[in-house]
Amino acid sequence: MAGEQRTESGKSRGRTPRLRTVRETSAGGLVVSDLSRPFDELSAALIGRVDRRGRMMWSLPKGHIETGETAEQTAVREVAEETGIEGSVITQLGKIDYWFVSEGRRIHKTVHHYLLRSTGGELSDADYEVAEVAWVPLVELPKRLTYSDERRLARMAEGVIAELTADPGRLAQSEADSNRTEPNDYEKAAAARNQRRKDPTPPPPPRRRRRRGRRPAPPGD
Repeated sequence: MAGEQRTESGKSRGRTPRLRTVRETSAGGLVVSDLSRPFDELSAALIGRVDRRGRMMWSLPKGHIETGETAEQTAVREVAEETGIEGSVITQLGKIDYWFVSEGRRIHKTVHHYLLRSTGGELSDADYEVAEVAWVPLVELPKRLTYSDERRLARMAEGVIAELTADPGRLAQSEADSNRTEPNDYEKAAAARNQRRKDPTPPPPPRRRRRRGRRPAPPGD
């Protein structure tokens, strides 16, 4: 999501206001151009966002799991919305956890990442949260991706792609197994938390002023 600033856990000096911690769950993926080609000819669709210092931050597309979605369906939807590329999930790559502060809250975010193959569409930066989109060769991802945890996933994807493409039957079965249509209990709970996070915080109830009793009039002379 736009505006996220990942932070490392640790103790800060001095006293700071205690922030309320909330959980968010997202899904996204590494969508690959054409799995029929050799690895060094493959590319992945990345998104670029500008941070507060004006730097371009390249990352994998991702977003909140919404009500009624499986994590795989979220990954497909978010890839299409943020890059313009339609895809089909092949297999899970792994999950990433990180923390950031937004709107006076400390957010603990979990992102489930999947490997997708491109099935159509064209690159588009129409999403308001995205500044740029680009096809980047897989061999260049460790240098292009901003975050170290996503670079780790990109390196892991090389072995996963090699294993699956070496056995077409296994590749087809993995893709079929990833085509879930009903969310599990974890995904339902995650979607509910995400929805509460989106809902506007109701204003606090007005404080009732205590009525001060009237003092009795002083006795007359």
